[in-house]
Amino acid sequence: MSTLYNNFSRFMAANVQSDSRCVLALSGGIDSRVLLHLFARYVRENGCPAVVVHVHHGLSPSADQWVDRCRQWCIEEALPFQVEYVVVDKTGESLEAAARRVRYQALQRYIGEGDRLLTGQHRDDQLETFLLALKRGSGPKGLSCMAESMPFGRGRLLRPLLTVSRADIEVYATSFQLTWVEDESNQDTRFDRNFIRHDVVPLLVSRWPDFPQAVQRSAELCASQEALLNELLQDLYLAALQTNHSLSVHHLLTCRESARAQILRMWLHQLGHPMPSRIQLSNIDHQVLQARADANPKLRFGEHEIRRFDGFLFCIPVYPDISDWQCQIKLNQSVELPDGLGTLTLTETSSDAGLNRQCLAEPLRITFNPEGLMASPLGRKGRHKLKKLFQEYRIPSWQRRRIPILMSGKHVVAVANLFVDKHFSGSDCDLIWDTMAEFMSESGQEHRK
Repeated sequence: MSTLYNNFSRFMAANVQSDSRCVLALSGGIDSRVLLHLFARYVRENGCPAVVVHVHHGLSPSADQWVDRCRQWCIEEALPFQVEYVVVDKTGESLEAAARRVRYQALQRYIGEGDRLLTGQHRDDQLETFLLALKRGSGPKGLSCMAESMPFGRGRLLRPLLTVSRADIEVYATSFQLTWVEDESNQDTRFDRNFIRHDVVPLLVSRWPDFPQAVQRSAELCASQEALLNELLQDLYLAALQTNHSLSVHHLLTCRESARAQILRMWLHQLGHPMPSRIQLSNIDHQVLQARADANPKLRFGEHEIRRFDGFLFCIPVYPDISDWQCQIKLNQSVELPDGLGTLTLTETSSDAGLNRQCLAEPLRITFNPEGLMASPLGRKGRHKLKKLFQEYRIPSWQRRRIPILMSGKHVVAVANLFVDKHFSGSDCDLIWDTMAEFMSESGQEHRK
């Protein structure tokens, strides 16, 4: 079994810098248990900074016992141990996908600049992933499956056991008399991966013993083809990409449909989203990208939406509706805005672009609902609907109910960081919205070209 450690040690030497901290994801199953044993020896011999993290999903009745056993193993190996408790939202995606998503979100909090996250996937996992991708009809990106090393947060994710078979891992665990936990859900063939593991792979391997190695080669070839394709399209992608992470519709429409699809994949991957299906890409192309010029198209993509505005394509979160939210505000008072939109402060000031005391004649309130409201911005003639003013200010449609509006009775006093109504302009007080980060990053005002 020294061969397995020697291979592990060489992999670590090639992928871990001397000052990199290593974070090991320990589920407690046999794969991560063997990884912990190898890792502990490597840390003793090389002295690299290390921490072990167990993510408690709460999906198994044995979940608390798994925490205790993982903690005990780390005590025995003299490794720091942390537990992350997460809640898995079981709606909108498969339980497997939801658990994986929250698990990696929790682990990412431990990864600083240059750190390495170690996970225990092996060659048989790669085979299962390949067959699942094949079932979905994936292209080269999906069929390239899992990489031994890939960017993750501010560091990298490493899979040191990816070329090792499950059988070799079991032999190692037995030879060192290691114990591990068994997740009862791993036997449930209602889950696609378990069905492939228990019913499909044994049949394939009994007929073709070298099938796992052949799949590994195919995955590597697909990864190589995907990398080459991205390299060839890199200039087109960079030409379309804007500083606010949107894409130029004009640049996209000058490309072939197949090239557009790959650029969209590159874009979504860069933003950290899962790869879209062929149907999703087709819908983005035809329903959003090529919608009529005066349309306000959108397409749901997981917990995000693909939107088009002012000649650019955006991928934005699905925001909660806060248009019914209201709150009073007084002079020299700060109000916490909903949904992480910062604070709004009404403060005394000598600013020439502020408000007069007339606005204080009635109680002031904050709203986010522009429906039916009109205003007379300072420096303009007449009264205009806020909807029209937002269009003129080039505010994306999805942001128009996320900008604080200051009201005095039924009158618009100001729209935060956009304008003051001329009837309330003065130098007695000022309205300060402390953050425009979200608003500016998605507005049409920061395009590179």
